[in-house]
Parts: sequence; structure tokens; C-alpha cells
Amino acid sequence: MPKKICILGATGSVGRNTLSVLNQHLDQFEIFVLTAHSNIDLMLQQCQQYQPTYAVIRLDMADTLREMLQRAGLKHIQVLSGIDACSSMAEHEDTDIVVSALVGAAGLQPTFAAIQAGKRVLIANKEPLVMAGDLLVQAARESHALLLPLDSEHNAIFQSLPMNYGAANRHIKHITLTASGGPLLNTPLDALPHVQPEQACQHPNWSMGAKISVDSATMMNKGLELIEAMKLFALDAAQISILIHKESIVHSLVEFTDHAVIAQMSTPDMRIPIAHALAWPERMTTEVPRLNLARYGKLHFDVPDEQRFPCLTLAKQAAVSGGYAPVVLNAANEIAVAAFLNKQIAFTDIALIVEACLKHSDVLQPDAPQHICFLSKSGIRDNIAQILAIDHQARHVAQKVIAQHRHTGSTRLPPQPDA
Repeated sequence: MPKKICILGATGSVGRNTLSVLNQHLDQFEIFVLTAHSNIDLMLQQCQQYQPTYAVIRLDMADTLREMLQRAGLKHIQVLSGIDACSSMAEHEDTDIVVSALVGAAGLQPTFAAIQAGKRVLIANKEPLVMAGDLLVQAARESHALLLPLDSEHNAIFQSLPMNYGAANRHIKHITLTASGGPLLNTPLDALPHVQPEQACQHPNWSMGAKISVDSATMMNKGLELIEAMKLFALDAAQISILIHKESIVHSLVEFTDHAVIAQMSTPDMRIPIAHALAWPERMTTEVPRLNLARYGKLHFDVPDEQRFPCLTLAKQAAVSGGYAPVVLNAANEIAVAAFLNKQIAFTDIALIVEACLKHSDVLQPDAPQHICFLSKSGIRDNIAQILAIDHQARHVAQKVIAQHRHTGSTRLPPQPDA
């Protein structure tokens, strides 16, 4: 029987690439659920082509989508709305595979639901692992869910490890994540404050959405990926380094205790990690062009300049600090990037806002425990709720910092009155 797939974020870059891979293998897979935030026109097109059982969209667009589907003769497709619907579809008894490709912290709840239900979860969404990676990995262990990374870097690490990689972790000495350096790698430092959103979104090698494109330009994406790798592969921050590799051909390198290094290489195309995770432990064909190393001639590797990429430094600090620091880092970054895309702050203000929020994190539930305890499934659920509460508060602080910065030029919040 074909495996039934739920694609969370079907209209985004990863979702579209997933459907592109599946087009060649519809005898093996059935599109069961498609979800989108607000791209209703593309959702309609996808529903017409794949005819899922369920379509999920933002609450205020649900009635419109129902009407559009009825006019298209597709009234049999059930329309649901909101993040709770995404979660219920992810854990649905008929769902076999969940592709977690929602943008930002919104992906945490449905990803957690899929893992608790014991699904095969293909995770492209960095933020759930950054916010609650330890909890998600433990939940997968308890439910026997299969958690497979879709990020090209983490999928490359996974491909470089033996089949029983959990037992092989003791043999890993070091991991290197590669980064293209983004579209602003050679932009003069004094020009960075004047960078416009359209410039920051012009990634040289990958086709991505606006938010992750900006994260690539600041290299926050690589900092988030460092935290992600720590959680997925049970590593310390000191075991992970980052190199700029502008060709984006080598996606990650794994060094073992005998100093042998295995690297995964391919054309920079998301369809390769997607196909790998869909078919694992087998392989499936893709329409991705073969890698032609002769065309490149040389491959380059450089240490990133953290003066140019202060977000990378902040992410490393949050990784080492642990506790709720990665939650605050991610939440502040999402709010700051959105403000930059809306032209409310300068490109270089993103790092300033994130740094200020990390410094102000003492106002976030000061009595909350700083270490996550693993007790039971109910305990995990309680901790997820607590993480979401911290995330919500951190976003509120970030908005206050941005307002203060725009009004006074300072990121320092006024002292909080005593309760």
C-alpha cells in the first residue's frame, strides 16, 4: 500500500520540493494532507493536482478555500484550519510520514504531535529542534518514531554515519557544517547597515523563503544548525565547527576518532536530502543534475569572520549556555528578521536585537527551572508547554526592544517595576 504523507508547509520551498520528488514515485506514496499558512492560490493548485484527503490553511482563509475547492469540483477535500488542525493531521492514525516544513516556532506543536504518535518525521524546520531538541529526541525514543533530518547539512551528517549511527556516536570526534556565506559574504562591512531585504534574500546557491534567506545572510541559520546538530547527534558545541564553502557542494563532514573524515557531496538541491529521507534505508531516483566536479575545478573553505556575522557568535553562546537561551535566541531572531523584512530596522540591527533579548532573558519566568527534566510523556508535554510560554514571552520582549530601539536608538529596556 502507498505510504500516506502529511506535508506541513506544502506551499513553501521544502514542501514544493517534496512534491517534486514525489511526482516520480506516486505509486509508492499518497498525498494525504497538505497544509499552508496563507498561499491560498498555490494551495488550490496543489489540491487540484494531488487531491489530498485534507487541506489545512489559516483560520480566516478556510471558508474561501472551501468555496474555491467546491467551484473546482473538489468538495470531497476536507478543509481544516489552524495549528491545532496541523497537529491532529500529523498524529492522524492514517498518516504514515510527516514532512515538517513549517517556518519558525509554529512547527513545534505539530512536529511533537507526529513524534509522539510514532510517525516517520522528516524535519526541515530548524526551530523545534533548537527550542526543544532534547525533548523531541526523547519523545521519539519513547514512541519509536523515526526522526530524519531534511536540512542538507544534517542529512549529510546522517548519510555519513553507519546505519546504526546511535551506537556509533562514541566514534565521532568532530563534525563540520558548511555554509555558503550567503549573498553578503563580500559586501563591505560599512555597507551592511544599508542592506535592503531584497539584497539579503538573493541567496547565491539555494532557492529559499525570505526568513531563512535572511538567516543565511546573517549566518544565524548556521548557528541554529549547530544547536540542531548537538540535539540530533548528541554532541557538545565544542565538537562542531563551521566553515564557509561558497560552492555548496560539500554539505557536511564527519571526523571519527581515527581521524578519518567522511564528507557528503552533491549538487546543491533540496530534492536530494528529501529523497534520501523518504526512501531511507533505501534510495530513490531524482531529477537532480549529477554533480560535475570538473565544472567547479576548485572547492574553497574558509573560517567565518564573526565580526561580519555576529549572529553566529550569539548562537554559539546560546548553545553553550543551554537552558532556555536557545528558545530566546530563536524567538528574538524571528521577530527581528520580520522587522527587517518590513523595513522597520536595519540589517545590522538584527544581531543587536537578539543580543539585547538574550541579556533581558532574566525577565522571562525568573522562577522557571533552568534544566529540563525527563520524567514521563506527561512530563514532556508539560515542558513543551513551558517552552512555548518562554517563546511567547521572548517575542514580547523582542517587540519591546525593537520599539525602544526605533524610538531612542537604544536596545536597553527601562528597569521593570517591582511586583
